[in-house]
Amino acid sequence: MARWCPSLNGCRGCSRPPWTYWPARCGEIGPESWARPGCDALPLSCWHGFPRWCRLWRRLHCQQRHCAGYGMADRAHDTPATCDTVYDLMSMTKSFTAAAITKLEMAGKLRVSDRISEFVGHVPADKRAITIHHLLTHTSGLPEALRDDYDPVSRQEMIDGAVTSELVAPPGTTFSYSNLGYSLLAALIESASGMDYEHFLAEQIFAPAGMEDTGYVLPRWDTERIAVEYDERGVSQGRPLDHRWAADGPYWNLRGNGGLLSTARDMYRFHRALADGTLLDRDARTAMFTAHSPTGLPGYDGYAIGYGWVVMPDRSLVTHPGGNDWSYGVHVYAVRGDLMVFWISNQAVRDGNWDLQEISRSLTFKLT
Repeated sequence: MARWCPSLNGCRGCSRPPWTYWPARCGEIGPESWARPGCDALPLSCWHGFPRWCRLWRRLHCQQRHCAGYGMADRAHDTPATCDTVYDLMSMTKSFTAAAITKLEMAGKLRVSDRISEFVGHVPADKRAITIHHLLTHTSGLPEALRDDYDPVSRQEMIDGAVTSELVAPPGTTFSYSNLGYSLLAALIESASGMDYEHFLAEQIFAPAGMEDTGYVLPRWDTERIAVEYDERGVSQGRPLDHRWAADGPYWNLRGNGGLLSTARDMYRFHRALADGTLLDRDARTAMFTAHSPTGLPGYDGYAIGYGWVVMPDRSLVTHPGGNDWSYGVHVYAVRGDLMVFWISNQAVRDGNWDLQEISRSLTFKLT
C-alpha cells in the first residue's frame, strides 16, 4: 500500500517518488478521500517536495468524489491549501467565455457564423471574413496578444488594436493560439447581451451552476482565501488582485481570456452543470466539444480545438490548461463519461526540482 504523507509542506521525508497513486475500492481508501460503497477510487498518496495544489474528480454514476489541498496557499502566514482556496484560473477562463457565447447562441442573440464586424463595427478588408467561430477555435489569424496582461488597455483600445493588428495567417486557414481573440469574444458578449462580461457570466453561468466563489471582482473576496503565487525561486509575487487591474476587473489584454478566480469546489460545480444540461442544451454542448480544427502542434498529434476546450485524440476527453509566470493548472472533462479532473498550483516552477507545464500531461493522465 502506498504511503500517504499528510505533511502540508510537500511530504517531506517520504521515500516514494514524487507521484504515487493506487487503485482502491470504497472502504479501503485513506483519510484523504471518500466515496460511496462499490465505487472505484484513485486517491493521491504522496508529493515529495512538490508545490501546493488542489485537484478534484468525480464519477457521477456512484456519487464519488475526491478533493484535497496540499501545501501552502500562503507560506508567510502558514495558510494551507484547501478545496476552497481561491486560485487564478488563467487560460481556463476561456472555457467560461466559450460557454457564454454558446449560451447567447441558444438565446438567439448571435450565431457563431456571424462576422465580428456585426458587433465591433468597421474592420479592415483583411479581417472582414473573421467570424465568432474563428475566434472560438483560434483560427482567426489574430496575434497572440497586444501587450502585457496587466497593461492598462481599455475595451475600445483592445478592439482597435485587434482590428488594426497584423494577421499571422488568413482567417480560417490555420490554428494560432490567440488570447486577443478571446478578449474580443468578451467584448462581443457585452455587445450581444447588453451586460458587462462578468455580470453576464455571474447571471448566466455561475449562478445557475451554484458557483459562489468564481469571478473577477463581484464575489466579496476574503483575500486570505486567495492563494499567493510564487516564482521559480519561491519568492512571493502576491495575489492576483495585487496586480494592476481596473476597478471592474482585469484590463482588456486579460479580460475574457484569463484572470477569473475560482476554487476546486466551484470547478466541480461547473462540471456538474455542464454534464446535467443546466447550462447548455445538447446541441450547444455538441458544438462546444466538437473537434473543429487540428492544433497542428508538435507532439500533439490528433489533438484538436473545440469551443474553449482542447479535444483529445480519442474525442472522449476535453481539456484546457492555464499558466502564467508563477501558477499552472489543468482541467479535464469527459464528454461521454462521468470523469472530471482539476488540479492547480500556485508555484509552477521550482529551480532544479520541477516544471509543472513540462510534466502536466503525464501527471493529468495518471489522475484520469
